Amino acid sequence: MTQLLISVTSVEEAQLALENGADIIDLKDPHSGALGALPLPLIKSIVHYIHTSNHSKPISATIGDIPMQSDLILEQVKLLASAKVDFIKIGFFEAGNYQACLAPLKAVTESTSLVAVLFAEYVYPPTIVEDIKHAGFKGLMLDTAHKNGLTILYYHNRQYCEDLAKKVIATGMTFGLAGSLKLQDIATLSPLGPTYLGFRSGACAKYSRTKNLDKNNIKALNKALKILL
Repeated sequence: MTQLLISVTSVEEAQLALENGADIIDLKDPHSGALGALPLPLIKSIVHYIHTSNHSKPISATIGDIPMQSDLILEQVKLLASAKVDFIKIGFFEAGNYQACLAPLKAVTESTSLVAVLFAEYVYPPTIVEDIKHAGFKGLMLDTAHKNGLTILYYHNRQYCEDLAKKVIATGMTFGLAGSLKLQDIATLSPLGPTYLGFRSGACAKYSRTKNLDKNNIKALNKALKILL
C-alpha cells in the first residue's frame, strides 16, 4: 500500500497534515534548497508534538543540502538522531566517489535509520542501489534537485521509475518518489509500487512549496491514494 508523505515546516503544519490523512510526516525547509533542514530546536518541537498527539506517525527529516563529505554528513546525522526522528534523509548530490562517503556511514546505520535521496537530474554509478544497501541504509527515494516545477517524469519515463522501484524494494529497502508531484501524478506513480509518494508543493496553497499547506489539497491526495488501493 503506497503511503502519503507530507513535508511540513512547523508544529501547525504537522497538525494539519496529520488531521487530513498524512501517513508520514517529513520535516524540511523549502526555503533552503531541495532538502533544506529545519533548525534543530524546531525539529525537536515538532517531534514532541507528533509523539504526544492522537495521530502519531513516522517522522523523517533531512540533514540539508550538504555536499558529499562524510565528516559533514556524520555531524548532521548525529544532531538529527538526538531529535529522535524515525528516518534521516541524506541527499546524494553530485560527487566523484560516493563510496568514500558511504563507507564511514556504516558506523551509524546500525543505530540510525538512513534514507538516501537520489536526484532525477543526476547520473549515478550503475551499482548505486546495491552500494547504498550495503552501507546499511533503510530506504532510498528519487526526488528532484531543482525545484522548478518539473517532476521526476520530466527526467525519466514511467518504466524507469518502475524498474527502480522493483530494484530497490527487492533489496529490502523502502522506496519513495517525490519532486514537485501533483494530484494527477498519483494515478501514474502509485501503481508502480513505491512505499510512499512525497508531496510539498502539491499539498500547498497555489501549489507553491514555499506557501502554507492546504488541508483540501492534502485531503485530495489522501483520497486519490486510497481509491487506488
